[in-house]
Amino acid sequence: MTHRALTVEPIAQVIGGRREPTDDYWGGTRSILRIDNERFDEQSTVGLDAFTHLEVVFFFHLSDQSDLNLGARRPRDNPAWPQVGAFGHRNMRRVNWLGISRCRLLKVDGLDLHVEDLDAVDGTPVLDIKPWFDEFGPRGATHQPAWTTDMLVNYFAPTK
Repeated sequence: MTHRALTVEPIAQVIGGRREPTDDYWGGTRSILRIDNERFDEQSTVGLDAFTHLEVVFFFHLSDQSDLNLGARRPRDNPAWPQVGAFGHRNMRRVNWLGISRCRLLKVDGLDLHVEDLDAVDGTPVLDIKPWFDEFGPRGATHQPAWTTDMLVNYFAPTK
């Protein structure tokens, strides 16, 4: 495999919502995806208001990048859950520190996209924004281990 660096530039920034990342209670969190007005104009959001959800790719900018474990570990360090490898997690400890979130699109206001349930904090650099197409969802039956359901029971619960 050839290792070469890629250059990726943020296209937007998260404004508002949470200031600190937490493990749970993201439900109802409202924020704005403010698209870079030096590179984009309002033509870039035409038609977006016809969608209910967005998929957002972002950079975990507040993570301690020395806290990286590429081997197996227990999710949230919970001894009741099994060890899983780096690709069996969806947390911030990733080689490229990328997050992907699906959120509800509430309103398009020029280059401001008002969203709800985005699990990224104020100031987060946004690398891409895509409308959610049902056809890109899972095809066929899905399954996952029980620990994921246990772990995420309060993930999108209303903010405390």
